[in-house]
Amino acid sequence: MLFKKLADQNVAGKTIVMRVDMNVPINNGVITDDTRIRASLDSIRFCLQQGAAVILLTHLGRPKAGEPKPEDSVEPVAERLGELLGQRVPVVENWRENKPQLAAGQIAMLPNVRLNIGEKQNDRDLAKAYAALGDIYVNDAFGTAHRAESSTAAIAEVAPIACAGMLLTAELEALGQALQHPQRPLAAIVAGSKVSTKLTILESLADQVDQLIVGGGIANTFLLAQGLPIGQSLAEADLVEDARRIMAKIKSKGGEVPLPTDVVVAKQFAADAPATVKNVDDVAEDDMILDIGPDSARRLAQMMQSAKTIVWNGPVGVFEFPAFAHGTEALAKAIANSEAFSIAGGGDTLAAISKFGITDQINYISTGGGAFLEFLEGKILPAVAALTARA
Repeated sequence: MLFKKLADQNVAGKTIVMRVDMNVPINNGVITDDTRIRASLDSIRFCLQQGAAVILLTHLGRPKAGEPKPEDSVEPVAERLGELLGQRVPVVENWRENKPQLAAGQIAMLPNVRLNIGEKQNDRDLAKAYAALGDIYVNDAFGTAHRAESSTAAIAEVAPIACAGMLLTAELEALGQALQHPQRPLAAIVAGSKVSTKLTILESLADQVDQLIVGGGIANTFLLAQGLPIGQSLAEADLVEDARRIMAKIKSKGGEVPLPTDVVVAKQFAADAPATVKNVDDVAEDDMILDIGPDSARRLAQMMQSAKTIVWNGPVGVFEFPAFAHGTEALAKAIANSEAFSIAGGGDTLAAISKFGITDQINYISTGGGAFLEFLEGKILPAVAALTARA
């Protein structure tokens, strides 16, 4: 994958227009998690320390274009970024009429880009207005790379120079290492509530991986496809043929989709529901499968030890409930202790990584939810395609 990189650019004395993903959760004006703000600090600091001025573009929430509301303001983001950088980050209103005039080492932020009419439509004139603010465009927003918008795609086509920031570069290199040039065996864990939401991912990975591990409600559908009882467990009976096709595809390559041999069940979906370990053949009509059993967890752990590359998206049980977290914990720790190159992504996966204290033992943790999943599907990310076209 060929694209220009910020680290290779001479930015001294230049003005950098940088798209970041600082779409952070805010409750009553207070940022509750600043991870996404911190994610682009390396790119921002690189530019400032090299003597560049920086103008940041980000979206926040899902505002309606042309109709700003108080909750759509990026002021809390700019304030928190200023605290992290140790310098003020003003938000520049009316930026089209009053182009920001910044000295070397100064930084500013534009208002929420999704308030701009034409942003979500990838309007080229709006992109030209963004690009006219600086000398170099930097995309450091992997989390929005799967969307063709003015600040992510069109601007890369019209800016004098377009390159990837350090976060975006790291994401693409890690994903490329894991999926395009992996060391084998390559194991992928795909879990979630529904096969339908990840069917295309499963189809794509079945062509690439040596071992495809499914978990959660997805695994229940695969169990159903094998004629096994799942009781009242979450599953999609209309997709059993798709599950069979995916299993056959992996088997034809000499791999497998290892399904649970034992499970942890309860009579109701609740944190305090009594948990019972059962052989998968013994699931009763009123049981709900909420986790994999200890034998299944040990088997998956052994597979992680023999893998050379691991891609992880989704917990294998209801890890939020302590009684049903053991399977995901065992898998998480097996990945952490494996010598394989590991990459993980997705909100629930990141929550599990944090809960089980293995953040520093995963080789790469992706910041992009939808973009991560679309990369797994083998889709071309529009913002990345725009950068490669300019390379």
